[in-house]
Amino acid sequence: FEYKGKKVNILDTPGHKDFAEDTYRTLTAVDSVILVVDCVKGVEEQTERLMAVCRMRNTPVIVFVNKMDRIGASFERSYESILKRLSRKAVRIQLPIGAEERFEGVVDLLKMKAYRFEGEMGITVVGGEVPEALREAARKARAELIEKIVEHDDALMTAFFEGKEPSYEALAQTFRKAVIGGDLFPVMAGSALKNKGVQLVLDA
Repeated sequence: FEYKGKKVNILDTPGHKDFAEDTYRTLTAVDSVILVVDCVKGVEEQTERLMAVCRMRNTPVIVFVNKMDRIGASFERSYESILKRLSRKAVRIQLPIGAEERFEGVVDLLKMKAYRFEGEMGITVVGGEVPEALREAARKARAELIEKIVEHDDALMTAFFEGKEPSYEALAQTFRKAVIGGDLFPVMAGSALKNKGVQLVLDA
C-alpha cells in the first residue's frame, strides 16, 4: 500500500513456533522487522528466537508493545522483559497514556508530544501536550533515550555532556543510523485492534 508517498510492503508472519520456518524464510526478503510483544504476556520464547535470527542477519528491528487496551496490560513490565530477554540495546521512544480500558494514546519522547487517536478506528491522529501526570516520567525516560542516542555520535555526546541538548533533527538522524546498524532497538506501544499507535509505527 501507499503511505505518505512511500510504497510499503508488509509481510505478516505468525508468531507461533509451528510456523517458525516460514517466518525465518520471510526474514530473507525484508528490509526491517517489527517484533510484536503482547503487553500482558511480555516477551515469549519464540520472540527471543526471532530476535536472535534478526541480529544474526543484521536486520533492523522495532519492537511494538501491543494490546495496551487489554486487562492486565503493563508497558513497564513488558519493557523490562524486552531488556532482559531480547536486548539491553532496546530503548523506549514512547510512553503509553493510560492502560487497559483507560488507554488513550502515547507520548513521543523525542518530540515530547502526546498523540491520541480519534474517529472511526482511530484514523485521526491528534497531537497535544503531555498530560501533567506523565510529565516527570516522560522527562526521565527522554533523558535516558537521549543519552543512549548520543553515545553513537562523538560530537553529539560532547555537546550533551557540556549541557547542550542536540536538535531533534540531529537526534533523529543519529538514532536512525543506530537502528539500521543494529545498535539500538526502539520500543513503541499501542493497540493494533483499535489503531492506536499504528500510524506512529509506520512513521518510525
